[in-house]
Amino acid sequence: MINKTAKLEKVAAILVSLMILLQAFYGVFAYYDPILFATVRGTGLFAIADADWIAIYGSRTIFISLIIGYLLYSKHYVVLMWCALFGIVMPLTDGWLAYEAQAPNKVVLKHIATVLYLLVTFAVLKKLAGLKNV
Repeated sequence: MINKTAKLEKVAAILVSLMILLQAFYGVFAYYDPILFATVRGTGLFAIADADWIAIYGSRTIFISLIIGYLLYSKHYVVLMWCALFGIVMPLTDGWLAYEAQAPNKVVLKHIATVLYLLVTFAVLKKLAGLKNV
């Protein structure tokens, strides 16, 4: 049982680490090139003056990365499990906004893939929390 738990803990750590890295990348990317960032996310900027909203998005994304990183470091698997589930709100909203903005289908599909990734992460963390009796 310990070996199974250790393997599942490693899988969970990898899944959550990838979430952290992606969010951190997006946060920095939003500051580095707000116009390209908005385009990649599927909602291009109509006015350069709106770029400050991309920076606001970036700062909040970096904050989320740091919080999730701390939760992983401190092994708060139950909280991470709920973060993965509740985090689905973001790609669902982003996907809908991208669809409404007539973004390419691959952008919308990327958001759907993120939802699926978060569901898998939730399932792994739920299983891990159950094994650890947390």
